[in-house]
Amino acid sequence: MRDAVLRTALTQTDWRDCDPEPLAGDASARRYFRLMRNGVSVAILMDDPPSATQATERFALIADALGSAGLAAPRIWLHDKTLGIMVIEDLGAADYAVHLRHTPQEESALYSVATDLLGHLHGCHFDLPLITITADIAAEMISLAVKYYAPTPVAERQLHDAMRDAFGRVVKPSTHLALRDFHAENLIWRPQKTALDRVGLLDFQDACYAPAGYDLMSLLRDARRDVDPRVADQMIARFCAAIGEPVSAMSAHLACVSVQRNLRILGIFARLASDMGKTKYLTLLPRVWGHLIHDLDHPALRDLKAVVMDALPTPDPATLKRLGAP
Repeated sequence: MRDAVLRTALTQTDWRDCDPEPLAGDASARRYFRLMRNGVSVAILMDDPPSATQATERFALIADALGSAGLAAPRIWLHDKTLGIMVIEDLGAADYAVHLRHTPQEESALYSVATDLLGHLHGCHFDLPLITITADIAAEMISLAVKYYAPTPVAERQLHDAMRDAFGRVVKPSTHLALRDFHAENLIWRPQKTALDRVGLLDFQDACYAPAGYDLMSLLRDARRDVDPRVADQMIARFCAAIGEPVSAMSAHLACVSVQRNLRILGIFARLASDMGKTKYLTLLPRVWGHLIHDLDHPALRDLKAVVMDALPTPDPATLKRLGAP
């Protein structure tokens, strides 16, 4: 049914003669197709069925803002808000994850450009109608971890309060635009370009205002690939230098932001398995848990760590089986 809607929508456009080739999707119901003509990609078709989230409208709004800031967001060539369909610029075929599988020795170089981009974004001002992640909202966002990942919901209030208290105590209140899903599979590497234009940006419709370094920790504590710890430390130092903060002053802040993100990811991946049957995400939980433990080891997060370790189980085989792993 939905495929017929897509074909009809393209009938009266410049892409009516293109062959759509499916691309790997993300954790949402969103789908992507590369529109091919004579074996050459000419655009990307994004199919995001209309919902209360108005994702395509937010994508268009943020893409325009990022473009105005000199960053490589896709240009939008067709946007049907009613159908939830967009035809956007194809920024390239190789994301960071794909490129680094073939050339792992370039990890530091690629991550340096991405980190410089985040430093640039930190200094930009945007006036967009987006949510702001405060201590209260940060605590609310991790409720998924208790609801879907924990064996029982009895610890929800303790975890909520511990996260809110830690966030309010160690996270600097200044907020900046965060693309929110800033990781290797959403960054297109474009070596033929120059400066920040070498990084193509995708999947930013859930952008928000968040504390400094929110996207940096998304990049370095990637649920889908391991980042060399030495590279991660170098990028933290690079970002702190770019924003004029000493690493020592940002370490607890960044650790807490990372913990909040990864607690939420535990819940999201568990929900994808239980509610949508996407059990492949369960294989990522041990890496997410490793990131969580690493950052909870910061001395400033001792109280939060105690609550997390009491409330949540490790993703061992028994836990993964309970969550739906085959």
